[in-house]
Amino acid sequence: MSTKTLLITGGTGSFGNAVLNRFLDSDDFSEIRIFSRDEKKQDDLRKKVNNSKVKFYIGDVRDQQSVDSAMFGVDLVFHAAALKQVPTAEFFPWEAIKTNSLGALNVINSAVKHNVKKVIVLSTDKAVYPINAMGMSKALMEKIMIAKSREANHHTILCGTRYGNVMASRGSVIPLFIEQIKSGKPLTITDPHMTRFMMTLEDAVDLVWFAYQNAEPGDIFVQKAPAATIGDLAKALLDLYEAKNEIKIIGTRHGEKLYESLVNREEMAKAIDLGRYYRIPADTRDLNYELYFSKGEDRISTVNEYTSHNTERLDIDGIKKLLLKLRPIRKDLGLE
Repeated sequence: MSTKTLLITGGTGSFGNAVLNRFLDSDDFSEIRIFSRDEKKQDDLRKKVNNSKVKFYIGDVRDQQSVDSAMFGVDLVFHAAALKQVPTAEFFPWEAIKTNSLGALNVINSAVKHNVKKVIVLSTDKAVYPINAMGMSKALMEKIMIAKSREANHHTILCGTRYGNVMASRGSVIPLFIEQIKSGKPLTITDPHMTRFMMTLEDAVDLVWFAYQNAEPGDIFVQKAPAATIGDLAKALLDLYEAKNEIKIIGTRHGEKLYESLVNREEMAKAIDLGRYYRIPADTRDLNYELYFSKGEDRISTVNEYTSHNTERLDIDGIKKLLLKLRPIRKDLGLE
């Protein structure tokens, strides 16, 4: 029986729930701590799991003191707390910086101070070539993690994961489409040709667990994932629900991309292909700026970034097969 303690920041969200589903009845951890700022969500989750193994801590990653109160005795941190909505971050970018960038710094500093063995920060495809405030704040979080991982005076391994759209996660498009189908409303699509990576929550947990088992300081891990167009995703859901809702194109929202990138061109030049995953090792150059100018990398001009436009493209049948892995959809369709 393990005596390890896991701390999940933002632990009442979709990812935190998926982690609990994976590890609640396993022997990997003797204690799982849920750290978040929403007491209502904590109370709902407490009643749902009803397990003394799970401990709840009210706090905000913006507040170093509240992070410290939850960090004592922790072995592993999954840092999932974030402001994730692109339009919200566009209108309030300073709030995204406070939570996504400076909040991550607070978590990292606290983990180092408390001799946590490993911290895994959860990032997003929007951090690659970012055009919106949410992606920029997450890209800065990655840079903070990598910079802190270079410090040789601590034994905490800092690493990251980066993934695309998590299917049916809170605030994502699939629950919106399902709600629109059930209420008979048109399915509102920004651009039918827009592509997005498709991952399940179980895939996201697999990725973080792989990082826990394999990461070196400063690593970022990316799971290879298929993609789908938003138009085909809508059609697949209409097919599954045997619905005839209108599809209404409303135009691209503030801060959205036509496609997302999981690994940029510069990273692909050094990425290590591990089969299901890419490992992106940290840039180990120091403040000797001569190395930036006297030594280049020829491969950067010959490789392509890894995007939702050039990965495996799912057709409507492939999307439906993936959608049927989602429990809410299986329950809706009477399959469980």
